Amino acid sequence: MSKILIRGAKVLGGEPQDVLIDGAVIEAVGTGLPDEGAEVVEADGKVLLPGLVDLHTHLREPGREDSETVLTGTRAAASGGYTAVFAMANTFPVADTAGVVEQVYRLGQEHGYCDVQPIGAVTVGLEGKKLAELGAMHESAAGVTVFSDDGKCVDDAVIMRRALEYVKAFGGVVAQHAQEPRLTEGAQMNEGVVSAELGLGGWPAVAEESIIARDVLLAEHVGSRVHICHLSTAGSVEIVRWAKSRGIDVTAEVTPHHLLLTDELVRTYDPVYKVNPPLRTERDVTALREALADGTIDIVATDHAPHPHEDKDCEWAAAAMGMVGLETALSVVQQTMVETGLLDWAGVADRMSFKPARIGRAAGHGRPVSAGEPANLTLVDTAYRGAVDPAGFASRSRNTPYEGRELPGRVTHTWLRGKATLVDGKLA
Repeated sequence: MSKILIRGAKVLGGEPQDVLIDGAVIEAVGTGLPDEGAEVVEADGKVLLPGLVDLHTHLREPGREDSETVLTGTRAAASGGYTAVFAMANTFPVADTAGVVEQVYRLGQEHGYCDVQPIGAVTVGLEGKKLAELGAMHESAAGVTVFSDDGKCVDDAVIMRRALEYVKAFGGVVAQHAQEPRLTEGAQMNEGVVSAELGLGGWPAVAEESIIARDVLLAEHVGSRVHICHLSTAGSVEIVRWAKSRGIDVTAEVTPHHLLLTDELVRTYDPVYKVNPPLRTERDVTALREALADGTIDIVATDHAPHPHEDKDCEWAAAAMGMVGLETALSVVQQTMVETGLLDWAGVADRMSFKPARIGRAAGHGRPVSAGEPANLTLVDTAYRGAVDPAGFASRSRNTPYEGRELPGRVTHTWLRGKATLVDGKLA
């Protein structure tokens, strides 16, 4: 059927309404809409959100298909309520040319579980020495607007300035992985009381904060846009807040795991908790939640970082950094932000759909749930509670820090331009 009637859904957490989809577009929103000729989905008071948009996803293809592929990653995205993801450039080969970004873009179109927008590398080979083909990637079929060496920091101030100047010409944005490399040599976890007690190399907050401070000043000087990836410290929050007060064009993201988990978990020596940037303190977690609530931090981004079993099931020092996050992100945000009263569901839609789509310029995504808009939608059973079982993940990897942890909420349906990609919690 080309028509779908979602009956009795709480649009952005409001009063129950009906939403009628006709083809790829929302035809009407209201109460008592007729169901003639339509497939009916009984929402029963579930929350209806615009399709989620992730500005920070690692799909690993090409080169590390043992961890994830565009197909498995986009299936995981649909399972988590996402209709668009931005794929990071640290693939093999690196996405630093028009050819590689077009390959990733076309794989996303081919598989169809969500839209895939490649992120281009800032520097050739992520080596931080020479600008990559920024203009060619932007002018390619992929239309790249976001550039990042994520996984590595663009630590050379001259290279960073040139990148900001270059992308300004076409309204692009540089997304910085803020990590001063000399300050984090040999670092294994957050520098603090726990690292001292465990004898693990400390990762100081200033390694992140110093790069953010430099880059917001560079963005101000150039008059360009800068985006801060996976902001993780209370000090970083204050720098971004200060920069915004000056009118600097900076945006920032926080990951779900940095909203919930702390460095106390590293006492287990379980490498599932090893991540970049590292888990921080309870004080940092509180600051991050408050900053997301007041708008200092603009968005939630997953930093979905899949790894095969052998890269995580080893001693802490040898383990890869990263966690999968697409399939649990909304549940973590519900627990940390909605159930604490810091955000309502309209606020969640703003931080997980509207703003990430705007920052990344994802056409057709992050749009209101209203007549005439693309039917990119996510239906959430917010009353559900259950333990996380990675065996049921659509992702190829299972490196989740939430295994066995009870989390609230479950995405039951996802629609991409009116086509169901997830139905009753199962991939279509």
